[in-house]
Amino acid sequence: QRIAIARVLLKNPQIVILDEATSALDSESEKLIQESVNNLFQGRTSLVIAHRLSTICDVDLIVVLEKGKIVEMGTHAELIAKEGRYAYLYGLQLSENK
Repeated sequence: QRIAIARVLLKNPQIVILDEATSALDSESEKLIQESVNNLFQGRTSLVIAHRLSTICDVDLIVVLEKGKIVEMGTHAELIAKEGRYAYLYGLQLSENK
């Protein structure tokens, strides 16, 4: 996965789609790659598909899908404040990582 992400970064595209790009990485590698991706993708359109919600906390807009339908949209802070599906799933993942 690291090599695939590096290839994308080298091509310097204007639009990037990342589908579970860090799912097979350990937490330390994920953090390093996420920081790099965040910096390098500034000013580009990026679509990030993720189940590990820690990887999308800093994105501009989060769209929560359930059974193929949009159930929530907003920033991380907005969705946490709504206390809906995203906040529930984020809380579950936080407790699993402790």
